[in-house]
Amino acid sequence: MHKPLLVTAFLDRARTHYGDDEAVVATTGERFTYEELGERVDRFSAALQARGVEKGDRVAVLDPNTHYHLEAAYGTMQIGAVHTPLNYRLTPSDFEYILSDAGVDAIYVDHEYVEKIEPIRESVPTETFVTNDLDALEELDAERAESSDDGEPSGSSGDVADAWESFDVMLEEAGTAYERPEMAEDEIITINYTSGTTGDPKGVCRTHRAETLHAYQVTIHQEIADDDVYLWTLPMFHVNGWGHIYAITGMGAKHVCTRGVDSGDVFEAIRSEDVSYLCGAPTVLNMLIDHYEAHDPETTGDNDVRIATAGSAPPEATVRTVEDEFGWYLKHVYGATETGPLITTSDARRHFDDESEGRFAIKKRQGLAYLGTDVRVVNEDGEDVPRDDETVGEVVVRGNQVMEKYWNKPDATEESFTDRIEGYYHTGDLATVDENGMVAIQDRKKDIIITGGENVSSIELEDTLFDHPAVSEVAVIPSPSDEWGETPKAFVVPASGDPDDPGVTSDELVAFTRDELASYKAVKQVEFVEELPTTATGKIQKYELRQEEWEDEDQMVGEG
Repeated sequence: MHKPLLVTAFLDRARTHYGDDEAVVATTGERFTYEELGERVDRFSAALQARGVEKGDRVAVLDPNTHYHLEAAYGTMQIGAVHTPLNYRLTPSDFEYILSDAGVDAIYVDHEYVEKIEPIRESVPTETFVTNDLDALEELDAERAESSDDGEPSGSSGDVADAWESFDVMLEEAGTAYERPEMAEDEIITINYTSGTTGDPKGVCRTHRAETLHAYQVTIHQEIADDDVYLWTLPMFHVNGWGHIYAITGMGAKHVCTRGVDSGDVFEAIRSEDVSYLCGAPTVLNMLIDHYEAHDPETTGDNDVRIATAGSAPPEATVRTVEDEFGWYLKHVYGATETGPLITTSDARRHFDDESEGRFAIKKRQGLAYLGTDVRVVNEDGEDVPRDDETVGEVVVRGNQVMEKYWNKPDATEESFTDRIEGYYHTGDLATVDENGMVAIQDRKKDIIITGGENVSSIELEDTLFDHPAVSEVAVIPSPSDEWGETPKAFVVPASGDPDDPGVTSDELVAFTRDELASYKAVKQVEFVEELPTTATGKIQKYELRQEEWEDEDQMVGEG
């Protein structure tokens, strides 16, 4: 028997079995049951259809992790339109590119980000503009009028508020009747634009089937149950919150929404809402650790807490603090926007004891393949590298959760599936494999540092520097060298928070890495900075550091 796998089934199931149970704790203080959430979703579907949005049309969402995001996502997908979430850290020119590239027909924008869309509103194909707080837009109009020389609002189209519709008014006027079209599991239902850590964003197209099977995998490997309370610290826009907009909903668990990551608020929400599960990049973990050390908050409510981390390998010291002092259970997962994203997990409990010191080394690894996922590490000839944990190859993956294609980019799509081996998505990540088949990322293909012909792992250097008490955050990149071609350079956020008074010298950190590693691997330069450039999910954008470091050079030695 064949039943089509459709993303609409997740909310349908929650409404059927958990209709009277609390579904969402909103940032506004409101609380919605699954039936109430479902009714609001139905009304958004009806409102979109009333404005001419049809199956296959693209609907964008620019929002922090509020209930509006969930409603807009499901309301879009229920009518077969393509959910297109946007990274709220982008610039107006980025949004102009994406809205035009995807041919977005309608967009919902949280009031905090309307100013990012206003400058490009008339230059994109989008026709319907919706926000959640018209009062905030009217205040913006008043401010513009007050600041202009003649007292008139600036802008070619008059008052900003006049161009936007209210989300809640739309829902109130729309009613709940909408037409759900026939949908097939191989149809595109989401477009997730890449974060741009390696260049211009590309639209990653994902089908109902890919989204559904990835959500099943997340549910299994993250052990999601109907009594889970999930705290939204991971952006919902990031590959649909790693699939949690589906998995948490489908299981009938509870969403606790946020408007960003504030360490104090995170600990308070965990305590007051009895949160059992959340996600956070290593940079988020560091924020929580800093707050914990300064304020000693309660780290749990009535539920045990588990946390998933991804983006880069967490240092052992971070894992130790989270597990031994917070009392949380950490799962390290790995993937890319194009791969669902999740394809591996370090949560292999037959390979470590929960109380052993050895667990930290394993939890740093990206780990074992998810169920139904073929993860390989191959050399330049497409052959599997030996399981010696030394030989480096590129991670390639084949699985039901992998993207269908890049939107309007057939050449890039073909290249990503054919570089070293046919039929596998090529991640661009370089890794080793141990005797148990556990993957350990060593570097990005374009990040590998080639100094005097030797390959140096920036991750190994970063992990070493993390062990120094004066280092809070660090990113290591190749720096041009007349003698060696390139050498490792570290950008360090000092634990003191003051790059002018870091509490340690550059020479001391250089000596520290030389003492801990082979001499050719030692960092050669250190620059203290106030902060590192990151994506909305906390992934450090090394390419920005590289571009600045190499702007006067013809090319990078290790550019891939």
